[in-house]
Amino acid sequence: MAKIYTAMGLMSGTSLDGVDVSIIKSDGNREYSSILDRYFEYDRELIQKVLKIRDKISNFEALNKYSEEIKVIEREITLFHVQAVKKTLKISNLDIDIIGFHGQTIFHNPQKKITKQLGDGRLLSQLTKKKVVFNFRQNDLENGGQGAPLTPIFHNALANKIDKKFNLGFPINILNIGGIANITTTVNWEDLWNKGKIYAYDIGPGNCLIDEWIRKNSKEKYDKEGLLARSGKIDELILNQTIENFTSNSNYENSLDVKDFDIFFAKGLTLENGAATITSLTAKLIADGMNSIDGNQWLVCGGGRKNKYLLENIKNNFKDLNIELIDKYEINGDFIESQAFAFLAIRSLEGMPISFPSTTRCKESTTGGVIVKNY
Repeated sequence: MAKIYTAMGLMSGTSLDGVDVSIIKSDGNREYSSILDRYFEYDRELIQKVLKIRDKISNFEALNKYSEEIKVIEREITLFHVQAVKKTLKISNLDIDIIGFHGQTIFHNPQKKITKQLGDGRLLSQLTKKKVVFNFRQNDLENGGQGAPLTPIFHNALANKIDKKFNLGFPINILNIGGIANITTTVNWEDLWNKGKIYAYDIGPGNCLIDEWIRKNSKEKYDKEGLLARSGKIDELILNQTIENFTSNSNYENSLDVKDFDIFFAKGLTLENGAATITSLTAKLIADGMNSIDGNQWLVCGGGRKNKYLLENIKNNFKDLNIELIDKYEINGDFIESQAFAFLAIRSLEGMPISFPSTTRCKESTTGGVIVKNY
C-alpha cells in the first residue's frame, strides 16, 4: 500500500495578494483529503516591492542586472512564507512530512528555458525545520515543456474524488481563473493508466488585466464581484479591435505570463468603462478557450470565480454548457493551487511525474522540483 503523507502547500499567485497555505493527506495519487487551509495577506508595501521588481524583469539580462535587489526581496518573501508556515503548524498541531513551496513568479520564458520564482527553499527549510520542495517548473522547461500549467494532475485527483461522490461522469473540465486562465480536461484513473490523457493549457488572461486596471486607476486591489465593471459601459469598438488583434496564444501551445498582456488598449476610458471592457475581453478569450475542447461539464476554481460579472459574461457565450463553481462539490475553490503544490511535493518526493506531454508539451512525462533538507 502506498504511503500516505501529510504535506503542506504554499502558493502565491500572479494576483499578488498574499499566500495560500494548505495541508493535505495524500499518496500523491488516488488518495487525497484536505485537512486545513489558511490565507495570509501581503501588506501593500510588500506588494509594491514585488510589482516594482517584476516590472523591471523583462529578460534574462535584467535578472542579472537586478540580482542584488532580487535577493533582498526574495529573502523578505521567504520570511513571510516562514511565518505563514509556523502560524499554520501552530493551528494544526500536525507533523508535516514535506512542504511544496511555489514562490512568487517574477519571470517566465519557456523559449529561453528560464523561470524565476522569488523564494529560497533552503532558507525556508532551515527556519521551519521541514523538508521542502521548490523550483517545480525548471525540470519541465529543460525537458522541452512550457513549465505550466502544473496543476492538471491534481485537478484530475479532484475530479475523480468529485465523480466518486457525486457521479458527474467524465470528461469533467476544470476552468481555473487565476492571474492567467487555464483549463484541464480530466479522465478517470482507470482510463489514465490505459493511455488516457489529461489535456491542459493556458487560454488567456484571467484576473491579471482586470486587477492591473483597478490597481492603476483606483485605491482598490481588484474589482470585488465585478461591481465596478457592472456599473460601466463596454466600449464595443475598443473591445472588437482588441479581440481582432489578440493572437498571442491562438493555438494554445504556449504557457502564458502576465507580461504577455497589457491594458494599454483601454487607455482613456473611465475606471468603470475600462473595467467593463477589460472584463468583457477576458470573458471572450476564456470562452474561446473553453470552446476548443469537448464536454459540457465545467467546474470553475480560482479567485476569478468570485467575479460574478466575469462569470456571467463567460456563460453568455454558451447555451448548453453546465458551468458551476467547484465549491458546490465540497471543494474550497480558493485553495486549489496551494493544495496542488502539496500534492506535487509528494509526487516529487516519490519520483512521480508532475508534468506530461499533453499538459505542458514536454517531451516525456517528467518529475520536477528541488528537494532540500537544510537543518
